[in-house]
Amino acid sequence: MSAFLVRAVGVCVAVATPAIVLRVSGAAVPAPVSLLAFGAAVVAASFVLAWAADAARKDISGPLAVALLALVAVLPEYAVDLFYAFRSGSDPAYLPFAAANMNGSNRLLLGLGWPLVVLLALWVARRRRDPGQRGPRFLSLPSATRRDIAVLAVLTVTALLIPLTGSIPLWLGLVLIGAFLVYLWSTTRSDDDSEEPFVSVAAHIVALPRLARRLTVAAMFLGAAAVILASAEPFAESLIASGTSLGVDPYFLVQWLAPLASESPEFIVAALFALRGQGAIAIATLIASKINQWSLLIGSLPIAHLLGGGEWQLALDTRQVEEFTLTASQTMLGVAILLSLRFHRASAIALAALFALQFVITGTHGRYVLAAAHTAVALAVFIVHRRHILPTLTALWRPPSSTDDVDDPRSPRGREGEPPNETWNNHTYAAQHL
Repeated sequence: MSAFLVRAVGVCVAVATPAIVLRVSGAAVPAPVSLLAFGAAVVAASFVLAWAADAARKDISGPLAVALLALVAVLPEYAVDLFYAFRSGSDPAYLPFAAANMNGSNRLLLGLGWPLVVLLALWVARRRRDPGQRGPRFLSLPSATRRDIAVLAVLTVTALLIPLTGSIPLWLGLVLIGAFLVYLWSTTRSDDDSEEPFVSVAAHIVALPRLARRLTVAAMFLGAAAVILASAEPFAESLIASGTSLGVDPYFLVQWLAPLASESPEFIVAALFALRGQGAIAIATLIASKINQWSLLIGSLPIAHLLGGGEWQLALDTRQVEEFTLTASQTMLGVAILLSLRFHRASAIALAALFALQFVITGTHGRYVLAAAHTAVALAVFIVHRRHILPTLTALWRPPSSTDDVDDPRSPRGREGEPPNETWNNHTYAAQHL
């Protein structure tokens, strides 16, 4: 076992140790101290989980590995969000927080994660260009991505029922979970068996002999899962208590601090792919994570609420309806941008800018105006990309194939990081920069 691997895991164990001690001893500490200890444990365990999930691709190849990697990477977030939903079944005080973490995670993933990896990938591609050559302006995605885009589009339309009805009924939760299972099954139908490169700690795990690698991955999975399960409740409770004691809106901490803790490893892994020139892989992983959150996570909330003693639907207050509306409109814009299988630099900047605006526009009226702006821009981009809508929708039942990828510089798509063909309509190209 490499010294680098031992040091990396050792650092995570050291960071998580204070939380383990607090949990076992039951010692009472101030809420901010508890927040730091258990928050750090969640971050450390999330890194270990992400490394193990990435290394597991060695034994589970193909698109299914990407879907499973994305699923495992968001498990820490599930633990926190489902705790709030479960407690809301017996304590109405937790109802405002039941979907706060989910909305924050979704918008953080699309508004910060997607632009981050695109801009990094384009920066790397520009640095690899010969002097004097024009830098790339878009990241090209493989045709197999159409299936994920189509799934995300269908989920977005389905999720619009939530703000319209003001609740997440159990039947809708079961539909969303079923949709996720169908999506996971569909990944096994792809004939793309290419093995993507391993980065960071995962590369050192993969270098181990097969038995040692599998035992290491299993131990990392079990250890990380145990730390996350032990830390989820005190971390979630300390978020609310710390907000109250420090004079900070607890909803704000639940919505943004918890997702930052649980998703930081996923962002870092995706950023490493982008820095190694594998921007399409990075985006594919983050899109799969978005699908997981938009289906399995939302679908699990009413089930957890019911198991906690609640009703057959998870009722949302006016603030959560507003948050769901904003999240759905942002997702609609993300789908519109991806339709052409080209992620332009300007699109990434626009998504990040709109994401940042929500921290300035905090009122209910302003949030609905921002959601309307998302929707209007999305509709405009849908019109520009209208010729891509049918091929994307048919990808729902047509198994994607690696032979379908368009990687020809004469094609309108061009190669990854290449500008479009000069014969392409200039108006269309300008519009696609949104």
